[in-house]
Amino acid sequence: MSNSFKFTKPEWELLKDKKLFETPIFSLHQLELNPARQQSLHPYYVLKAPEWINMFPLTKDNEIVLVEQYRVGVDQTTLELPGGMVDAGESPLEAAKRELLEETGYKSNEWELIGKTSSNPAILNNFTHLYVAKDCTYTGSNNPDGSEDIKVHKMPLNDFLDLVRDGTVHHAIVLAAVAQFLLNERSE
Repeated sequence: MSNSFKFTKPEWELLKDKKLFETPIFSLHQLELNPARQQSLHPYYVLKAPEWINMFPLTKDNEIVLVEQYRVGVDQTTLELPGGMVDAGESPLEAAKRELLEETGYKSNEWELIGKTSSNPAILNNFTHLYVAKDCTYTGSNNPDGSEDIKVHKMPLNDFLDLVRDGTVHHAIVLAAVAQFLLNERSE
């Protein structure tokens, strides 16, 4: 977290954490908290999940590598940046390199962390680590895991940004990565 802003609201005290349900991807917890400066206690529900990664893979020609895949939550096919979960014992950077290769068949030796975002801090406990991978090269076909059906696309960066602007690309974590990428590019 940045040291450039002084937060004034106190943290809440955790009184009880009860796991209600567990899946391979997340667990649902009911929390009892002692909210600072409030009179009543309410149950809060949190999805606990592993850290996630998302990357902005760029080729030498400043083309971006994207993945098209069906997303069950919104019941539609989306166009996104490659990304995924950080496996147990894996660093976010290791996960980013693994996911880029698995999902797209591309790899990079030039990685930069450009930010970290919380997808929905009201109900999710995890963060997504955002990277830029430069000079990506194609190593062969992608090898997605068993639940993924991915088509890889490569296009000029400005064409991708047009798709973000017109709403074709609407995944919130992807939009956060785009914002961090553009902010970092602006400051260089």
